[in-house]
Amino acid sequence: MDMRRSVIKVESVFQIILFIFLTSIILVTLLPFWNIFVISINNAQDTIRGGLYFWPRDLSFESYKTILMDREILNGAKVTVLRTVIGTPLSLLMISMLAYALSKRTLVGRKPITFLFIFTMFFGGGLIPYYMVLKSVHLIDTFWVYIIPNLMSVFYMILVRTFIEQLPKELEECAKMEGANDLQIFFKIILPLSKPILATVGLFIAIGHWNSWFDSYVFTYKPDLKTLQAVLVKILNQYQTAGMMSDQQQLADSAKRMAVSPDSLRMAATMVATIPIMIVYPFVQRHFAQGIMVGSIKE
Repeated sequence: MDMRRSVIKVESVFQIILFIFLTSIILVTLLPFWNIFVISINNAQDTIRGGLYFWPRDLSFESYKTILMDREILNGAKVTVLRTVIGTPLSLLMISMLAYALSKRTLVGRKPITFLFIFTMFFGGGLIPYYMVLKSVHLIDTFWVYIIPNLMSVFYMILVRTFIEQLPKELEECAKMEGANDLQIFFKIILPLSKPILATVGLFIAIGHWNSWFDSYVFTYKPDLKTLQAVLVKILNQYQTAGMMSDQQQLADSAKRMAVSPDSLRMAATMVATIPIMIVYPFVQRHFAQGIMVGSIKE
């Protein structure tokens, strides 16, 4: 009886320690993001005083009004949304079709083809050859430079292929007996059964498209083609210098009753760029755990 009580006591202590540890991780992760939000909705003049941590002292949405009325940001948001909405399903289609083909052990040249794809994960030509290839196919300074080069990800393809290989083979055999061809099997059987892994991979692809800025920075020159993240980087760079003003300059601006400040604009722009992709997560969260565990159990 005493042994049982000791075990229960040890388990209780362990649960308390685990709770404190996980709570600490949540706070360390959440508090910086919360502080960014608080600064973004606080009056710019009041923010200069500092000491702003958990709650806004003087509520103001001027920074958001300034951001949302900026034509460059609105255009960047449009380009980013189009890129994510078009690029994500097309990438999922290409990845899943290749994964389905390579899941067939009867495919001629399956191993050499797989090796060629995996080879690209470890070796690349570098930025300049990549730029020259894009230029030779006339993708530079076009919207499709965001879509076509990102249609395939070998890592995600391997995840989807592993998931498909674990599906019961009897389903395909029955479908073939009923006269279904490979395309019918793929669209009517494989894709519906692969929702968990497709939702997980789709979330990662969408986040990649939404957060991408380097390709917009390097491969496009027209202002109308700049993504939201590229515009955000530009804003951060522009206000980096403004944020390094002396105390006397900040007090002078404060005396002018500034509606916004470099810090408040940067924080508001960060929130505008971050919140939309966060909203997507709850819709795929029920598939996420099952999809991310693909390949962890082998028969």
